[in-house]
Amino acid sequence: MPHVEPLSREALAEFEPVFAMIEGVMGFVPNSLLTLGRSPEILRGFGALSGAVLGSSRIAPELRQLVAFVASTAAGCRYCQAHTSHGAERVGVSPDKLRAAFEFETSPLFSASERAALHVARDASLLPNATTPAHFAALRRHFDDREIVDLVAIVSLFGWLNRWNDTMATELEAPAVEFGNRQLGQAGWTAGKHVRVP
Repeated sequence: MPHVEPLSREALAEFEPVFAMIEGVMGFVPNSLLTLGRSPEILRGFGALSGAVLGSSRIAPELRQLVAFVASTAAGCRYCQAHTSHGAERVGVSPDKLRAAFEFETSPLFSASERAALHVARDASLLPNATTPAHFAALRRHFDDREIVDLVAIVSLFGWLNRWNDTMATELEAPAVEFGNRQLGQAGWTAGKHVRVP
């Protein structure tokens, strides 16, 4: 059960254009945003930041979602793990590649550039942060400085979301629960505190 109940979408009518866009991308409006709506200034600011990080990135949508998925999983946020894996499927990441996301260092499903990006995503999400100059040397073989900034911004944005949703015990939406059970169940998925028990 969430610590703070989300508002209804109707109660946040001023954000409807944003919600409609997010629904078009994700298939639903996340409860995390409906809870953030209790502080409209924060929701506006978060919307601007996430739009800049995800909307203007030169990183391909598939890699963006994989970076977000690996970062969120490494941080232990099941809510964001479900969202980012569901998002990865929606942009065309294969179920096999998604299930092998934490075998990126050895799996033939991943390119050298994906390995470099996912290595940073995983290690930047650990506490304490485990990135080193070697991570950035590997990134520079495949990405320019703007793309590196974009990659780290994705990890950082989801770091904020990981802390927010795990702290607030945000309730996972039905499409994300269904996806997690179906696609990630074989990989040890458990929804935990983010799913309301009847």
